[in-house]
Amino acid sequence: MSLDTCAESLRAHDPDRFGICLLAPPEARPRLLTLYALNLELARAPLASAEPLIAEMRLQWWIERLEEIGAGAVPSHELLGPLAGAWGAQAAGFAALAEPRRRDAAREPHDGADAVVTYVRETAVPLALFAAEALASGSGIGTGGFAPPDPRGIFGQERSTEAAYVIAQQAEGLGLAAWLAALPSLQGLGLGLRDPSPQVLADLAGRARGRLGEARAGRRAVSRQLAPALFPSAAVGPVLAAAPQGIDDLAALPGPSEFRRRLALGAFALTHRWWV
Repeated sequence: MSLDTCAESLRAHDPDRFGICLLAPPEARPRLLTLYALNLELARAPLASAEPLIAEMRLQWWIERLEEIGAGAVPSHELLGPLAGAWGAQAAGFAALAEPRRRDAAREPHDGADAVVTYVRETAVPLALFAAEALASGSGIGTGGFAPPDPRGIFGQERSTEAAYVIAQQAEGLGLAAWLAALPSLQGLGLGLRDPSPQVLADLAGRARGRLGEARAGRRAVSRQLAPALFPSAAVGPVLAAAPQGIDDLAALPGPSEFRRRLALGAFALTHRWWV
């Protein structure tokens, strides 16, 4: 998978992150494209088979290949090759994006809002922090590498530590909104909620608003260089408004049109306003 192929895959299956890559500085694009393309493959891997053991083996294959890159291997794989070229040994840390998805292989629904928040925190937050590190490269912001247990450890400077915390809050809020948007489909896959009641959905929507509010309050800590890592989907507002009404309202909610997507990206390109 060349960088062009990564871009086409994102354009088709993850258009919001494809838009982020277009807005990023050219020097950051190889890292972002390969990171987001990998994330897409890791999300698909445990769903490739209805047999839990086979699904987990597919996910484990990616983890082992990432570890090999960390040990210095340069694979000829269509995605892992460009990934290794863009990130080098640091790509081994991307196993942090894969580990939480092991539960997806088992097709087990979540037991309440707390379980969903934990899942989103373990998947969406590391991805956003890695994206921020890609954007920080060459920007003069010191980086100390990614440490999954403490998202604030991604940057070396005190100011940047605060920025990483804000990014984590934004990522969790946006991740919860994205999970709610996908919930009607997730229910059919056995990956939704055991109790998808309006009360639970309202709780999740409220938590998402809380995280986004914290990020908005700390927005001055985030430089314009890192802003693309925090770009919200045009669907966030409608999803959080519909969630308390129940899963049927979420299912009936139309996705943002291409016009709305382009309008949101255009507004961001002009203002760099990412807060919700």
